[in-house]
Amino acid sequence: MNQINNTTNPKKNKYLTEKERYKIEALKKAKISNAEIAIQIGKSERTIRREIARGKVKLLNSDLTERYEYCADVAHRKYLENAANKGPSLKIGHDHKLASYIEDKIINEKHSPDVVIGRIKKEGLKFETSICTKTVYNYIDKGVFLNLSNKHLLVKRKGPKRKYRKVRKTALNNTVSRSIDERSKDINSRENLGHWEMDCVVSGRGSKTVLLVLTERKSRRNLIFKMKDKTQKSVAQILDKLERKHRYKFKKIFKSITMDNGCEFVNQEAIEKSILTKKNRTMAYYAHPYSSWERGSNENANKIIRRFIPKGVDISKYTNKEIKQIEYWINNYPRKILKYKTSIEVYERDIEAA
Repeated sequence: MNQINNTTNPKKNKYLTEKERYKIEALKKAKISNAEIAIQIGKSERTIRREIARGKVKLLNSDLTERYEYCADVAHRKYLENAANKGPSLKIGHDHKLASYIEDKIINEKHSPDVVIGRIKKEGLKFETSICTKTVYNYIDKGVFLNLSNKHLLVKRKGPKRKYRKVRKTALNNTVSRSIDERSKDINSRENLGHWEMDCVVSGRGSKTVLLVLTERKSRRNLIFKMKDKTQKSVAQILDKLERKHRYKFKKIFKSITMDNGCEFVNQEAIEKSILTKKNRTMAYYAHPYSSWERGSNENANKIIRRFIPKGVDISKYTNKEIKQIEYWINNYPRKILKYKTSIEVYERDIEAA
């Protein structure tokens, strides 16, 4: 009872003192729980947990095994260093609800800081504090979040966007194929659904298994299929399978497909020709050599896939179910370019009008 009466108001003393840190160290050595320490110190249990994480040091036992203990001296030194480096008071302050929300979305749902802030605004979520995307990135860089660091970010851009030089429009190796230059304004504008980009994601050395990735240009919806090899036959089999599934709707869903000049895509007839009517089921277009940015949506999708399937790994070790889980995550990821809607939301909204 005396302990509770002697407890100071956490709101009046926001920061731990050096004396309080040494008291925490003594209580931890006495095997006192974090909840009880919080009562005795007069702080929240969350504050105690964060403090213990800050001051944790690795020690060696006599048998050379390792153990971790809280060290008040280390914790206070880190506090002073952070106080000297952080400048003005942090805007997020003690809005633990917002901090936890940001951590959960980035760590567990793999959202980017921009998507997290965008969805907060779009969904009208209310927190004590309002911060922008740049501030979240700065907080991550400075180690403000307890559990969140740069390693959790899907992609972190460094420096300005890369500038690409123009290539000669006659640089196509596959000169008999239909050039990307022949695409209509309707395709280039991304105003309507039904125009796709296609590429392959390859395994490391020793495995022929690849992923065939189709990306719809307007909605950024992705279809991902595992193929046993990177051949024209395997590509045609996937497209034939899709046509059997969608039947006569295939031509409406896949109005055009743009790809590079890889050997697996050069059989234009196999890509375009319907197995049902023997007429064209789609229009194939080919990008210029070494011009991956001409299929920008496809390339971005491939980068996200690499988050789950790193370069050099054997794709054959991933099950079809795991591949479809990756596809589901990408298609349900909110995007800034879609005003923080997901690809599925945009696709399902517009498919009837396509």
